[in-house]
Amino acid sequence: MDWINSSGYVINVPTFIRNSTDIPTPAPKIVVAVSLFISFIVGTISNGLYLWMLKFKMQRTVNTLLFFHLILSYFISTLILPFMAASYLQDNHWAFGTVLCKVFNSTLSVSMFASVFLLSAISVDRYLLTLHPVWSQRHRSLRWASQIVLGIWISATILSIPYLVFRQTHDDHKGRMICQNNYLVSTNWENKEKQTLRQWIHGACFIGRFLLGFLLPFLVIVFCYKRVATKMKEKGLFKSNKPFKVMMTAVISFFVCWMPYHVYSGLVLTMNHSLLLQLILVLTVVTVTFNTVFSPILYLFTGENFKVFKKSTLALFKSTVSDDSSTEKAQNLNSETEI
Repeated sequence: MDWINSSGYVINVPTFIRNSTDIPTPAPKIVVAVSLFISFIVGTISNGLYLWMLKFKMQRTVNTLLFFHLILSYFISTLILPFMAASYLQDNHWAFGTVLCKVFNSTLSVSMFASVFLLSAISVDRYLLTLHPVWSQRHRSLRWASQIVLGIWISATILSIPYLVFRQTHDDHKGRMICQNNYLVSTNWENKEKQTLRQWIHGACFIGRFLLGFLLPFLVIVFCYKRVATKMKEKGLFKSNKPFKVMMTAVISFFVCWMPYHVYSGLVLTMNHSLLLQLILVLTVVTVTFNTVFSPILYLFTGENFKVFKKSTLALFKSTVSDDSSTEKAQNLNSETEI
């Protein structure tokens, strides 16, 4: 019996989604595979370029450190996409062994949590810099930022351990080796007596991932950027649309890119083979690969008003990850009144 399983990350490649004749629907399969391959090519090049610029062409600051690790989390994800695409094209057959099944999927989970936590950290950093400038002057240092980044990667790794444990391969007796979550870590995949317990564990994993990997970070990002925007507006620092566009880009892209994934993961708990689930899977792959590959580009192009062909990529990137001049002004304006 095929059963639908939600992976620990974005792309639930080993999920069986079929039509009434038990033949995989070709259009969604092609869309998913093409999206993954394109994302791998574009993401590897663009994120690799950004990492090189941040590491060797820019001064090491709190901002560049946070952005470096954010893009590093995206870069790690892109390297695994071809393996997912290859499995999907082979009707979810996993040809790379149990070790890589565990390692790849847990690594994707680590990257997901790390990127979400880093986006939250960047928004909190903006909040502190704008509303608590004196505290920021005293405590906001490279050492402080390095400790935050280390804590984020450790937290992301700990939260991903269940997916390292649960992820296994098994023979479906149809000529395919399937890589999917086994929430009971049992060799008897078809044990009907333990299906309820399996569903409870699955549900607990989903709730934890939704709360820690989406809802709480999203609320933090919205709160921080709302307060920053209000403060800057009060001080008359919105002389350009640059800060507002960057903040709105952060909030909207986070919601649009991650919400379909968590909707899909929730539906997997209650739904088996359905067209709706299939369509949401395609939407999930498209939006999350867009987040992994194109979010840095999106930040770049909304970071400042410019004419694309009249400004170098390096200059654009520097202007995007550097401290906003308006934020620095807010810090100066508040430094005399903050205690």
